[in-house]
Amino acid sequence: MAGDPNLPRRVALDLMGDVMEHGRLLPEVLPRRLEKLTPEDRARTQRLVATAFRVMDRADRVLGPHLRKRPPLRIHNILRLSVAEICELGAAPHGVVNTAVELARADKKTAGMAGLVNAILRKVDPEGWAALPTPRLPKWLRKPLTDDYGKDIVAAMETAFYAGAPLDLTPKGDAETLAQALGGTVLPTGSVRVTGAGQVSTLPGFAEGDWWVQDAAAALPARVLNAQPGETVLDLCAAPGGKTMQLAAAGAEVTAVDISEHRMARVGENLARCGLSAKLVTMDALEYEGGPFDAILLDAPCTATGTIRRHPDLPYAKDGSDFPGLFELQEHLIDRALGMLKPGGRLVYCTCSLLIDEGEEQVRDALGRHEGLTVDASALDRPGIDPDWRTDEGGLRLRPDYWADKGGMDGFYIACLVKA
Repeated sequence: MAGDPNLPRRVALDLMGDVMEHGRLLPEVLPRRLEKLTPEDRARTQRLVATAFRVMDRADRVLGPHLRKRPPLRIHNILRLSVAEICELGAAPHGVVNTAVELARADKKTAGMAGLVNAILRKVDPEGWAALPTPRLPKWLRKPLTDDYGKDIVAAMETAFYAGAPLDLTPKGDAETLAQALGGTVLPTGSVRVTGAGQVSTLPGFAEGDWWVQDAAAALPARVLNAQPGETVLDLCAAPGGKTMQLAAAGAEVTAVDISEHRMARVGENLARCGLSAKLVTMDALEYEGGPFDAILLDAPCTATGTIRRHPDLPYAKDGSDFPGLFELQEHLIDRALGMLKPGGRLVYCTCSLLIDEGEEQVRDALGRHEGLTVDASALDRPGIDPDWRTDEGGLRLRPDYWADKGGMDGFYIACLVKA
């Protein structure tokens, strides 16, 4: 298998089907699809499929004039993948076109359209690619975001999504020392950003547990919670564990709860690598009973629309139909968390979402449901937090287009609630 130069293209095409036909996210399906590939083929496959999703809107603009009607999804994806490789990645058209024809012929259902694939791709001209508009989000997501923010801000977000994301690290020790060791830069909030990093596990300090991977925006909820040595802290919906490690590194007595056994195993591995400890509990957060705790961090399940810089497949695996269920789940989790909090204790609620319904509106609704509950806006007085990021109800709204000159950040909402 490893000797087949076209294998990465074939696997990338299958991955596109996993996402667009079956609604699976790439992190769910990549391990199985890539397990028999060489490291080089794995890297190439991931680059191909991520690029195809990142530029899909632009590829469809190129293909549109050549298609009288929408072809079967697999043929459409062969064309999209090929356009992405030729126009965005600069691959030699001849080899890409030949492989695309082979991919079409390899499936009985699409074999009869191999000639169409060949004819269309030979007309693709990469010359005008850069002049095309920035790839847009699918309509199902673009519309609610435009309703929340307006067209100009959504366009700025789309620019950030197209640009992708550098590697952000949370240092266990001194940020400047880590940045110097890795040739990175210290961001205003204390994270270390590295570009062109390559394989994470080979970077200096990984094996020693000097740092862990965590987007700069994702590192802020724990900074806002500001756990103190000896405090009892609950990290609800804890995986993948970056916040758990921040809380443990602060000296708190941390209990981390998450429903995913696989993801919690990874949390345990990372804690061990970094020489940190926490009590790990694998169960549904709505069923967990504990406390009362001094502080709770709730990173609630959400649409993850703030993470498209890193997960360009997300808009193509979803269609918005799961929104109402997530909004309801977030309400229940907030109520559950407040029930396990000491009087006077603080709850940091956060989501990696750009939707107002999963952030500002959830906090406003919680204040209406719980008498005496307040928002502690002063908790946001942390290094590097721009006053313009603050919201009317006392929370923090982070957007991918912020820090555009530095490489952006994930979209997040963060608020610190204090129980009466």
